[in-house]
Amino acid sequence: MLKRIFDLLVSSTAIVCLSPIFIILFALIRTKLGSPVLFTQVRPGRYGKLFSIIKFRTMLNTKDVNGALLPDEERMTGFGTWLRNSSLDELPELFNVLKGEMSIVGPRPIVEDEMQKYGDSIGKVLSIKPGITGLWQVSGRNNLSYQRRVFLDCLYVININLLID
Repeated sequence: MLKRIFDLLVSSTAIVCLSPIFIILFALIRTKLGSPVLFTQVRPGRYGKLFSIIKFRTMLNTKDVNGALLPDEERMTGFGTWLRNSSLDELPELFNVLKGEMSIVGPRPIVEDEMQKYGDSIGKVLSIKPGITGLWQVSGRNNLSYQRRVFLDCLYVININLLID
């Protein structure tokens, strides 16, 4: 209950305080990458319940002659890379927190294709709400092996505590 109150206070305050940044990013993305500005993707949340994560779009929607999207590396721009590296593309996830689908801190929501990489640990990781940030993000981010990420996600679940957040 305290974690939910914490999530509501932090996410609502952050949305209000960061609204000028939301507006600027919205305009920049619209200008540099086009529409839509927001990107949604279905991910497993608590207990594996699917939800649509909301992010700022970071890639062009360029398609081949058959109408299929080009590979990610061909659609990524310098601006999109900057958005991802700065994690500004994650800001709309604050609305997922408000909706109760995510928490500020918790294991990052993974795509369904990665669930098998968690092996027997997937049930533990899915036992709590996914977070905007988590233990592995502050412990080395993308420099960590996938095995270490899974370990840190599980460590957080075992030791979940508002003071740790």
